Amino acid sequence: MPDYGNYCPVSMASEVVADRWTPLIIRELVLGNTRFNDIARALPGISRSLLVQRLRHLERRGVLETWPAPTGRGSEYHLTPAGRDLERVIDSLGRWAIEWLFEELRPHDVAPTTLMWWMHRRVDLERLPPGRTVVEFRHTAPEAVTIWLVMERSEVSVCLQHPGFAVDVEVTGSTPALSDVFQGYCTWQEALDAGRLEVAGLPRLLDALPRWFLWSPWAEVTRERADRALAN
Repeated sequence: MPDYGNYCPVSMASEVVADRWTPLIIRELVLGNTRFNDIARALPGISRSLLVQRLRHLERRGVLETWPAPTGRGSEYHLTPAGRDLERVIDSLGRWAIEWLFEELRPHDVAPTTLMWWMHRRVDLERLPPGRTVVEFRHTAPEAVTIWLVMERSEVSVCLQHPGFAVDVEVTGSTPALSDVFQGYCTWQEALDAGRLEVAGLPRLLDALPRWFLWSPWAEVTRERADRALAN
């Protein structure tokens, strides 16, 4: 890790959080991912050895703590008070990029598996119906792939193979169309009205489904910025 000197608070903070991947690791911890594999899945492109290195660095600097997993197997990573205080830093970075790098954002480049992993961690468990609900997402382009979310009030799982349960809701559309909804470029209803997404299932579940998701933490900011870009 670089040594920028301790004569300036910005340089001191940079020694802790400014290395490549470190802000994104903190983002995942802020969003509630505590297990190594979960963090790795949300960061396509990072090597496992580098992730280990960055996590150890953050632990040494007092940003996170390693706890034994409740199952007794493996460990979990939890933010300390100092780490939780970085949430506003991560939020500010996201808002700054949306405002000033908007034309460079490439939301359609996200892979379907990554998008579904992001979506599963942004489910409001309290809004789910009782019991188990299985939602089948049929991505039609640029890669044809089907992914299932098995949703219960205790947890939500991402399945790359059929989970073996009856499907309650089917969602069909391209990955970019679903990404636009998740990231805030359009609403769920707008995507349906435009024919970019199609849904099938029990009407009560179809009506409730978009309310199960919290979408991106920056969805509202993205929508406002996209509206301004169209107006100019």
